[in-house]
Order: sequence, then structure tokens, then C-alpha cells
Amino acid sequence: MFDWEEEPQDGHLSEDLERFETQLAQNAVGFYDSDRLEAIIDHYLINGNYTKSNTASEIGIQQYPFHALFFIRKAQAMSGLGQLKEALNILAEAEKMDSHSVELILTKAAIFSQLRDSKRAVRYFREALDLADSEDKDEIYLDLASELEQLRDFSGAIEVLEEAMRLNPKNEGALYELAFCFDQLGDYKRAMKSYTDFLDENPYSFTAWYNLGNTFSKAENFTDALNAYEYCVAINADFSPAYFNMGNAYLTLERYHESIECFTRCIDLDGDDALTYCYLGEANEQLEELELAWEFYQKSLTLAPNLAEAWLGLGIVKDLQGKPKESLHYIERALEIEPDMDGYHHVYAGALENCDLLEQAESAYLKCLALEPNNEDAFFDYVDFLLEHHPTKVRAFVEDYLIHNNTFFALLPIMYLNWLSGRMEEATIIISECFAKDPEKTKELFVRYPELMNVPEFVNLTR
Repeated sequence: MFDWEEEPQDGHLSEDLERFETQLAQNAVGFYDSDRLEAIIDHYLINGNYTKSNTASEIGIQQYPFHALFFIRKAQAMSGLGQLKEALNILAEAEKMDSHSVELILTKAAIFSQLRDSKRAVRYFREALDLADSEDKDEIYLDLASELEQLRDFSGAIEVLEEAMRLNPKNEGALYELAFCFDQLGDYKRAMKSYTDFLDENPYSFTAWYNLGNTFSKAENFTDALNAYEYCVAINADFSPAYFNMGNAYLTLERYHESIECFTRCIDLDGDDALTYCYLGEANEQLEELELAWEFYQKSLTLAPNLAEAWLGLGIVKDLQGKPKESLHYIERALEIEPDMDGYHHVYAGALENCDLLEQAESAYLKCLALEPNNEDAFFDYVDFLLEHHPTKVRAFVEDYLIHNNTFFALLPIMYLNWLSGRMEEATIIISECFAKDPEKTKELFVRYPELMNVPEFVNLTR
């Protein structure tokens, strides 16, 4: 941001520093040429020695009382020491000499940022942009966007960052910040357009391909996400975050062998990583390679003993091995670490049900749905649980659920219950209305309740 952020290349600097240190110790600092004294101050600022930079700046003010730069340097040193209000007072003196100094305005903006006064910081960063040369604007754009993000003005930050990208298409810092802002807004469509427009002009930016892949992933368009990640690693074959996200995309698409290849590549590039081992465990678990999955989960916990996902994975492996009672210990450990994860309570409910601990299983299902009412799989599993163990409670539960949660999928069990109780007309009305609203979701009825495939009226209504 400031001129002093790059070490000055002055052949006299070492000698000047030695002389200044000696004189400072003797409390007898002599006269210095302004440029050489500035180099001394900058050296201290760059190295975080704010006390000495403050002292040197004060000497500069004494020797050059009409030189605004030394006032600015003193304010920068004081801000480094946490004396923010005092620094602003010093800048007020500097403004009387040079009110249009870009560095002065940037220093003021940075101090207001430190004071968590983002509104004023934004004002001064914008003022600095108007005065700064084009080649100096990159970092100012980023600082301005950061303050707008602090104000939760993500749309405003995006406008600033897009302007930064227009000025300098290689500003990858702006590209990363754009990803953050679009993510906060959930505006995946606009994000995709921004990245594809950028890539039209800069097709070899692996960062842009990576961000585009992440946006597709968040929009649950995993096929396009994988294409974007492939371009990313074609450009930069050692960019491990892309392989990691590719692994997750393949995991979601149930392409487990490819997922394992990607996660293994991450380990090759970055070495041991707890989360990567955990996902390798999950991929092998899905392939029913349970011993291998167990080993990966154990490796994960060796590196990160409190990684709840790995504890959950161990519990799932035990359950799949037909040892549900042993699985409870591991799932309970995961819940101790992450008590508000609805999916963990769902897994716990299934394991408890397998142990015939029905009352506890019911409590776990209800806890899961209390944490996340839209957990569709947990909802249907609990309905199935009630159908098997407490059939008289099913209708009341589903009808109450519909009152409190306006979710389309909850209508489907009502239709099924009507059919079971011989209320064919009501069942037909519901399935017709559901099919008109969401044909694909309605057809899931036949997966969840295969016996409905033998009911011609329902099959004909969903063609």
C-alpha cells in the first residue's frame, strides 16, 4: 500500500543505520539529508520496529518541519504501535501541508480500518483511488473491497473487484475475493458469468478455472465442476486444492475410484493430511473396502484426534461390519465433538435402531429433524421407522410436520398412507398434484415404496 513497503536500495543505508543507532544511543542525533533519513525510517517500518521508526520520524519533523512526509511516517509508526487516535492527529497536521497526498489518504484509510470504522475507511480508500496512478490501484481496490465486505456490502465489493479485474486481468487477489463475495450472496449464476468472461480473455488462469469449478460445485453442477478442475490442473499440474475438490465432486457423483485417485494425488503433493485421509476412508467405505476404510479413518485421527467426520466413519464401518453396538462408541464420540450436526444424529439413529434401542433411536431421529427439518433422507427414514414400530403415529407426525415445514417431499408419505388405508381417491389427487409440481421427485415414490409399481393408476399418472 505504502511507498515504504519495498526496501529502499540505497548504498548508504547500512552506514546511515549504524550512524543513527550510535547517535541514538548517545542521545545526540545529528543532521541528515531528508532522503537518507526517510530511508532509515522506511527500514524500521518495513521490519516492524515501530518505536525506532517513530523516533526517527520525530527527528525528521524537527529537522524538516514543513515536510509532510515525516508527519505521515510518524502516523504510520504510531498506528503500528496502536496509537491510532494520536496518529490521526498527526495526519491532520500533514494535511495542512499536502492535502492531496495519496499516501496520506491511504494511511488515514488504514487507520480507520484498524479502528473498525469501515464507513470512513471506505470513504478514504475511494478518495485515494481517484488520485492514485493506475499502476498503484490494485491493492487499493482490494483494501476497499475488504472494507465493503466488513460492511456486508458484498454487491458493492463485487463492483469494485470487477473494476479491479478490468484494470488488471492478472489481479488474482481480486479473483479470490470475488469468489468469496459471490459465495456470500449465493449468486452462482453471476459468479459463473464473471469467471467465464474473465477466462475468455485469460484462458490460462488456473485460479479462474479453480474458482469456476468451486462455483459449479456449490451450485451442485458437479459434472461442469469437474471439467473446470480438469482445465485447472492441466495448466498447473501441482495445484492440490483442485485435486481435493475434484475428489469431493467424484465422491458426490459416486465415482469412487476416480475420487480415490484425486485424494491420493493430494497426499502425493502435500503429504499427510487428516481430512484427505478421512475422505479416502469414505470412498473406500462406499466401495465396501471396509478394512481399508478403517485404516484411512485411523490415519486421519492420528493427525487430528478431534476430527468428528473420522470418528463417524469408524462408527459407520463397524455398523456395516454387522457390529452396531460397537459402532455406537465411535458415533457418540463424533457427536461429542459436533453435537449440532444433523447428519450425525441421523447415522446414530440408524445404529441405535440396528441395536433394537428403539426409544433412543426415535429420540435421535427427532433430534436430527429438529436441527435440520429439510433433511429429506432422515425424514423418510423416520417415517419408515414409525411404519415399522409405531404405525399409528405416522399420520399425526407427517401432518404436524407439514404444518411447521412447507416441504414438498412430506406430501409423498401422506399419499402412501392414504393408499395403505384404502383412500384411493385422496391418494390419486395428491399424486396428480405432486406430479404436476415436480415430476422427478414424485417418481421417487416408486423407489421408496416399490409396491406402488403394482398400482396401474399411479404408474399411469406419472408417465
